Amino acid sequence: MPNSVLGQTITGNPQPNARVEMNIATTNRRQKKHLIAFWLSMMLVWVLLNASLSWQVLLVGGLVATLLVFIFPAHGFLFAGTRFTPETPGLVLRYLGLFARELVKSNLDVARRVISPQLRINPGIVEIKTRLKHPTYRLILANSITLTPGTLTVNMIDDSLFIHWIDVTGKDVESATREISARFESYLIQLSQE
Repeated sequence: MPNSVLGQTITGNPQPNARVEMNIATTNRRQKKHLIAFWLSMMLVWVLLNASLSWQVLLVGGLVATLLVFIFPAHGFLFAGTRFTPETPGLVLRYLGLFARELVKSNLDVARRVISPQLRINPGIVEIKTRLKHPTYRLILANSITLTPGTLTVNMIDDSLFIHWIDVTGKDVESATREISARFESYLIQLSQE
């Protein structure tokens, strides 16, 4: 389906920096799913920020979320790579649980290194490979790696992520990928349409 970008028509996926104009009235069924996911995520943020489920908060939140969907319809396509199935909410919750567990483990590891100065560190930058194709899921993976102490995503080129690691145990790509990203990636692949 051709997309209108800055007055031009292109086919396929637009470039990452291209501005996509979209008419909500002409969206297909799949695109509407993504807009609904965008609306639901805006409602969730609204409810979390207001910490209330009163009808007034829900009404205003619904209006604000609807307004945002009409003002920024292209942002709904952040969810374009997501497979929406009945299992999706469970996968998201399991991913968040995995992330929380990895966050606690890495915090304890870094704290142990700070408290015990005799523990050796071996910092370095390693390359890992990802099987994720959609840019949103690559971003989620990179942010998950960065948010866990001891690792920092430095750069992302094609299917490679370059990670600064506090204690490099192996320089080869396979072992670094297994140690750093394999657990996160297994859930993200299940969520994506790849």
